[in-house]
Amino acid sequence: MSKELSPKYNPAEVEAGRYAKWLEADVFKPSGDTEAKPYSIVIPPPNVTGKLHLGHAWDTTLQDIIIRQKRMQGYDTLWLPGMDHAGIATQAKVEERLREQGVTRYDLGREKFLEKVWEWKGEYAATIKDQWGKMGLSLDYSRERFTLDEGLSKAVRKVFVDLYKKGWIYRGEFIINWDPAARTALSDIEVIHKDVEGAFYHMNYMLEDGSRALQVATTRPETMFGDVAVAVNPEDPRYKDLIGQNVVLPIVNKPIPIVADEHADPEFGTGVVKITPAHDPNDFLVGQRHDLPQVNVMNDDGTMNELAGEFAGMDRFEARKAVVAKLEELGALVEIEKRVHSVGHSERSGAVVEPRLSTQWFVKMDQLAQNAIANQETADKVEFYPPRFNDTFLQWMENVHDWVISRQLWWGHQIPAWYNEAGEMYVGEEAPEGDGWVQDEDVLDTWFSSALWPFSTMGWPDENSADFQRYFPTSTLVTGYDIIFFWVSRMIFQSLEFTGRQPFKNVLIHGLIRDAEGRKMSKSLGNGIDPMDVIDQYGADALRWFLSNGSAPGQDVRFSYEKMDASWNFINKIWNISRYILMNNEGLSLEVARENIAQVAAGQAGNVTDRWILHNLNETIAKVTDNFDKFEFGVAGHLLYNFIWEEFANWYVELTKEVLYSDNEAEKVMTRSVLLYTLDQILRLLHPIMPFVTEEIFAQYAEGSIVLAAYPVVNPAFENEAAHKGVESLKDLIRSVRNSRAEVNVAPSKAITILIKTSDSQLEEFLKANVNYIKRFTNPEQLEISSSLLAPELAMSAVITGAEIFLPLADLLNVEEELARLDKELAKWQKELDMVGKKLSNERFVANAKPEVVLKEKEKQADYQAKYDATVARIDEMKKLIQ
Repeated sequence: MSKELSPKYNPAEVEAGRYAKWLEADVFKPSGDTEAKPYSIVIPPPNVTGKLHLGHAWDTTLQDIIIRQKRMQGYDTLWLPGMDHAGIATQAKVEERLREQGVTRYDLGREKFLEKVWEWKGEYAATIKDQWGKMGLSLDYSRERFTLDEGLSKAVRKVFVDLYKKGWIYRGEFIINWDPAARTALSDIEVIHKDVEGAFYHMNYMLEDGSRALQVATTRPETMFGDVAVAVNPEDPRYKDLIGQNVVLPIVNKPIPIVADEHADPEFGTGVVKITPAHDPNDFLVGQRHDLPQVNVMNDDGTMNELAGEFAGMDRFEARKAVVAKLEELGALVEIEKRVHSVGHSERSGAVVEPRLSTQWFVKMDQLAQNAIANQETADKVEFYPPRFNDTFLQWMENVHDWVISRQLWWGHQIPAWYNEAGEMYVGEEAPEGDGWVQDEDVLDTWFSSALWPFSTMGWPDENSADFQRYFPTSTLVTGYDIIFFWVSRMIFQSLEFTGRQPFKNVLIHGLIRDAEGRKMSKSLGNGIDPMDVIDQYGADALRWFLSNGSAPGQDVRFSYEKMDASWNFINKIWNISRYILMNNEGLSLEVARENIAQVAAGQAGNVTDRWILHNLNETIAKVTDNFDKFEFGVAGHLLYNFIWEEFANWYVELTKEVLYSDNEAEKVMTRSVLLYTLDQILRLLHPIMPFVTEEIFAQYAEGSIVLAAYPVVNPAFENEAAHKGVESLKDLIRSVRNSRAEVNVAPSKAITILIKTSDSQLEEFLKANVNYIKRFTNPEQLEISSSLLAPELAMSAVITGAEIFLPLADLLNVEEELARLDKELAKWQKELDMVGKKLSNERFVANAKPEVVLKEKEKQADYQAKYDATVARIDEMKKLIQ
């Protein structure tokens, strides 16, 4: 039944056309089995702004690992794909393309401009889907969604209107973060603060009667034309008598009042603060308390307006220089105090953010936040992995501000509010009847629609939708720690408000991909890595293996090509083992192999090494499954790597040659069965991480697709502690002899005398019963195994559990060098004793650990002590030779 794999592993050949076959076979869709437990994931929708980066590759690889394993475990799985319109980011990209053509969005008008954005969306959505295919993502494309499709738009309108009717969405004038490049409002978390070199500009504002000057300071002197007052603390004795008088605003010579307000701190600076309500959030509040006018002196593109007088039309930073020069000319500038301070920048455009008075739509957050916080104390809470991110979530929710949701863009969900000439406003899911109504031109923040993603993609607001009933709440969300505030928090409070449930049961948080030096990947550093280039060079499976094993949950991972080389080498090892096994398969089918395995496990056929590998396979399945359940893919990968490379390839496959090269045909069949069965189980364990190569090898000996094959489970019949203990001792013996040969440069091909002095009767019996393995792998000229052996004087020695091994190599042995080696051995056993002793002397460990865990540690301690004592005795014997 088996075929032959290509002589060399070539990922391009293995992966070519495979994804199309999976899609054609519909293996990624839910099973439809209503008896099966559902398991669902919604993909964090990538922005249609460009190609996927390495962070997306990591994020989606983790999701695919989870969904592929759950599918194999018999769950009714849904992994729902989709993309985000990414309002400001996508509009900025399209406007940039238009600028290169000498056109602006205003030249085109809203309708024509949106046509251009939809063209962009089509272009990049196709690219992203191609990239998903190259990554091997097992997505159900029949359910693909887009944040601007009709179903999601309906959900967005309903949420907006319902929150408005509850009074939780309101429209008002407030100081917001303004992006002058994109000409739109930003929420607090769309602002990145950077330390820049700036200055405090100290100025004198003269009292109207000319009797004295009050000194004020600002980092933004260009906004002074919006000053409507200066404030002093009502308890400040220096200025109490001046409250109610006026100062004269320099340059424009306009009188403005002195007001009493606690915002002015007598201990800070001069204790006098200029008040610019339209350009500073604190000043805005002072202005409201004193009923002061709000004077906006800046256009939406960051240029000064007509209220700036002679500086009108100038860019704000050019105006700053010109205003400072004018103040100096008038004698009103006191000093320029250079200092580094934190300045907000737009996350999308990079422009310096301008605090600006603006009429915007807001979500009132107090009750929504309280609901989200309270839910984390219920059975319906969202579990964060690692758990520390629950605190991150709660801290943000406890300190959240009202959310500005309107954006001065054209690409996005247009706000469902209409106005008429009579000054009336209508808010509704559909346009009002009658003429004369004009819809609000602003659109909603991208995160407003993506906050609904887990349930809007399932058919909500139709709560009778089959998918909503079956797959919501979703099972697991996978995302980076950098968007807990942007997205995770908002999904949680919106889902609780509109469905009454958590949006997902688990959130797996991963870190960021960094370069080999630990730096964040960025265009400015030129250290970005295109995952598609990596796939072209190494294959998707190698990239996925690296990404799954890179770090623990919540931690960053460093990318390097050395790690990619190691990933490729591991897959190449799997390929070569598989090729060897299938070439020696003699037409054996997996079904027959399974039947033979039952006899081997029962001790009715096969040999001890067969039972040993099945026992270790059982342990590996248990540990890998447990770590998958905890999202510890790095630990699971380490366990798989050790089992496949060390135990299976380096030991079992080599040990089987004793049988496969013999004349015992009955035993050969059993060994081939164990080889094929273990390979099959390995491929199934690996499939969620390496889908392409596992499918290619699986197809050589089995029917159907490994995508739908059953995931391995622990088989109680494989438990065989005696076989495990015996073969581990056999391995230790072989390893010790090989190491001793290497110490004195004795080639493996040279036959030598090997003496094994046992202190464990069971081990002695085992070694004698399996002497054929000792002979094949240690090449003895003479071999003795006995508890009554006398240790030879001039011999290299080694200690294993239950025995001492002596190699009488008198003509090659340097006693002093051997003593030095034994001293190192002694130090090793002392270190092991110290470690286990520390653990067992810890009262909390002994009290809280499972009894079997404590017993295992005590057994280790006894074993290490025996080895330590044997080494001490051997050192004493060797020392006698040089006395």
